[in-house]
Amino acid sequence: MQPLSPPAAPSRVLFYGVTGSGKSSAARAYAARTGLPEYSADDDIGWLPGWRQPSTEEQRELAARIAGQDQWVLDSAYGVWRDLVVPRAELIVGLDYPRWVSLLRLVRRSLRRVVAREEVCNGNRETFGRLIAPDSIIGWHFRSFSRKRRVMRELKSAPGAAEVLIFRRPRELDAWLQRLPQGDPQTTR
Repeated sequence: MQPLSPPAAPSRVLFYGVTGSGKSSAARAYAARTGLPEYSADDDIGWLPGWRQPSTEEQRELAARIAGQDQWVLDSAYGVWRDLVVPRAELIVGLDYPRWVSLLRLVRRSLRRVVAREEVCNGNRETFGRLIAPDSIIGWHFRSFSRKRRVMRELKSAPGAAEVLIFRRPRELDAWLQRLPQGDPQTTR
């Protein structure tokens, strides 16, 4: 009798969570572990150079193109196109950490990016001015925190939806990622 091989990891996975929770890092780790192609909501759909956003129609078209593929890992789902991605997801991973965890991560990451002049996406960089602007990423964290937590709970309780895993602590996510079956190395998307 042959030993059973571990079950394959889901091949269409959406990471969702509050701003600063580590969705992109988690999606990158999942993609690296499983060999699946990774997509970024910011880079591939949501932002153009100069901090310009594509039109809603363009974002929906880009999201539909990604969601229509057989394999993908996506690090978020903006509200204007979430309805295109969620029904195609085989697994939704929610990062529902306490506010202090995600806010501390966000502030540290944002300050590091400003000081080091790191690119955020598509040539865009954070600046001190952008961090204190009314529409800053930190302000967005406060404006969207409750709504994003509510969306995670709605996704989990939706009848007939994909499996939804919700992690409340980073170490729970890390342990889960380590248990994933190792896939083939990612080649192209």
